[in-house]
Amino acid sequence: MKNILNISAYLFVGISDPQLLREQLLQQARHARVLGTVLIATEGINLFLAGQADGVRGFLSWLRSDGRFAAIEAKESWSEGYPFRKLLVKVKSEIIRMNHPAIQPSQGRAPAVDAQTAQRWLAQGHDDDGRPVVTLDTRNGFEVDHGTFDGAIDWRLDKFSDFPAALDAHKTQFEGKTVISFCTGGIRCEKAAIYMREAGLQNVWQLDGGILKYFEETGGAHFKGSCFVFDERRALDAGLEAEQA
Repeated sequence: MKNILNISAYLFVGISDPQLLREQLLQQARHARVLGTVLIATEGINLFLAGQADGVRGFLSWLRSDGRFAAIEAKESWSEGYPFRKLLVKVKSEIIRMNHPAIQPSQGRAPAVDAQTAQRWLAQGHDDDGRPVVTLDTRNGFEVDHGTFDGAIDWRLDKFSDFPAALDAHKTQFEGKTVISFCTGGIRCEKAAIYMREAGLQNVWQLDGGILKYFEETGGAHFKGSCFVFDERRALDAGLEAEQA
């Protein structure tokens, strides 16, 4: 019986008191009896948690009661057991490391394309203005090996902080095209899309909610394989079920 609710969520928002927030989050997460990881930085919050549904949703409700996090949205999936062994709440320099401090999504994010629109563009091969559409996988190479969109561009990144240099080396291949940057849950492609626009590429979109939201809303059309996740389930199929070994 799948009675453990798993959530992934992030929000880029200015946080002036990350250490104080860490103590509050740790106390509340323990009270909710959830396991997983919460990352906090001055640029925002990123979390992967699992527990009984009432505990997880109670924790989210508490988090949203803080006006800074009222807009946070969570992707949900279910499992038979906890895919995490402990609870970690950490303060980091970035919630997703890019090593480009000027990239601040909390000060204005790149345009996002929703799952249904992305599916339609991929089916027709072009966007609504007739430009060819390409998908750009911003994840690490080992994640891509589990699955990705048909024909997606994959630069075999070892880590996300390699993305800026990879873009600088390949930028010309996007001329005259619309680019959909994507990742697991949206956090990496959000930073990537901003960087691409600041590099002079105009027709760049981030896939809103990432692959997990795309699976939830489209059933995985145009996606081959599964989506790697950083917990003991290892990868999820298009039905958000753990991939069978």
